[in-house]
Amino acid sequence: MSRMRSAAAAAAVAIGLVMVGACAPGGPPSAVSAAAENHLSHPAPTAVVPTIQGPIANPRQTDYASYPLDKIGYAESEFFFSGTARAYSSATALASDGKWKVQPGASAAYRSRLTVLQPTDPAKFSGNVVVEWFNVTSGQDASPDWAYGHDEIVRNGDVYVGVSAQEGGVNQLKKGDPDRYGTLVHPGDSFAYDIFSQAGMAVRARTATLLPGLAPTVILGDGQSQSATALTTYVNAVAPTANVFDGYLIHSRAGTPLALSQSPQTRISAPSGTRIRDDLAVPVFELQTETDVLGIMHFLPARQPDTGRLRLWEVAGTAHVDTYVAVQSTNDDTGWGSDLAQFASMSSPPSGLNVTLQSGPLKLSCSGNLNTSQHHYVYQTALHDLAVWVRTGTEPPHMPPLTVDTSGSQPVFSLDADGNVLGGVRTPAVDAPVATLSGLPVKSTLDFCIFFGQTHPLTPGRLSALYPTHQDFVQKWKSAVASALSAGALLPADARILTDVV
Repeated sequence: MSRMRSAAAAAAVAIGLVMVGACAPGGPPSAVSAAAENHLSHPAPTAVVPTIQGPIANPRQTDYASYPLDKIGYAESEFFFSGTARAYSSATALASDGKWKVQPGASAAYRSRLTVLQPTDPAKFSGNVVVEWFNVTSGQDASPDWAYGHDEIVRNGDVYVGVSAQEGGVNQLKKGDPDRYGTLVHPGDSFAYDIFSQAGMAVRARTATLLPGLAPTVILGDGQSQSATALTTYVNAVAPTANVFDGYLIHSRAGTPLALSQSPQTRISAPSGTRIRDDLAVPVFELQTETDVLGIMHFLPARQPDTGRLRLWEVAGTAHVDTYVAVQSTNDDTGWGSDLAQFASMSSPPSGLNVTLQSGPLKLSCSGNLNTSQHHYVYQTALHDLAVWVRTGTEPPHMPPLTVDTSGSQPVFSLDADGNVLGGVRTPAVDAPVATLSGLPVKSTLDFCIFFGQTHPLTPGRLSALYPTHQDFVQKWKSAVASALSAGALLPADARILTDVV
């Protein structure tokens, strides 16, 4: 199997996480963690604690990376969790303000799985647990936010948990490895929200089994793309009463959230332009790309102002999926090689990918150069800032939105002289450019290429006009890095890396 597929999974070209082994019984539950070190508390959790089985015997490296996880000081384990999950219903139509009042609906038995990546040295554990709702856009589990954020997760000593919350991912696991996963059962995506709650409760209440020797203090819910769209529904409908997670990172969501309930239950759809409810007890951080705001995700109508519990960042020059996730992240063992490769890719961007899925080979041949932005550095900042927000109450900085011109028949981005968007969260890639970076699609047909955006290297003449000498470029680049650090868009560790790539 090709190791390139972990990155393509983040492009909504999902990878089945296939493992082989037998089951071992789980240990007794521990007390529910109250996250006592949190500054921002919330009512006690009400979600059900599931039954845990595992760790599953004989785990092997999944497609999180092309390198062994022990190289970065992490170990992987896998568990099955099971119980009875609830669907949800609403007596009234769901409103665009997100203040949904739902009731428990049908109940059904389920048996799913989660994976845990944790530091092999318990002394390095930060207390943070990032729980990602696996992306199943192509019918297989994928971990895009591990790809985007693993450098920060590892250097901070966080635990990462990936959850098979949805039916498509579970079914593909069963199909790909029936000996290992044949006992899994998913009753349908109407039950996915409660399944995700119960996965979070497992982290809180079954720490002796899932995280032996570790004591979580901050538990964050996370999802990207399709999973972010589901997490929006979760935050508006389920989070206010379940009270499982201490904060949420909603990454690249659509303006229309996932339906609250689906067939065979009565379908309850969410309206377009749905916002995050403004009466939250815990912080929510929304991180959006150009693709999300004006592209296929149609987020623009869902824009809303920041509050004491909500932060929205829109990142200039970024695409829903980019070459870091699709190429560099597969080999990023937290060293600088991937950073250097990403910097170089702005001048020589790839135009297609060869990907091997569990179901067979897939070739992505896009009709333009794929986006090579610095998206993942800003994601890492958002992840870090959300954990600090929960732990200390220190809010992330407010950032301006991307500048959108709505004077015509269709909204368009306002661009600078080099074609890069104005406004938004700024990075050196757009403030000391060597290329025009866009999140809009390389072509209009509905395939995976529409998520990758574009890169157009600047001409030699334009580069000479902007930077008469190499030293001029180095100076402007380092100044842009310093500005992004000062604004709060970059973490110090990433600013040091970006300073040194030139």
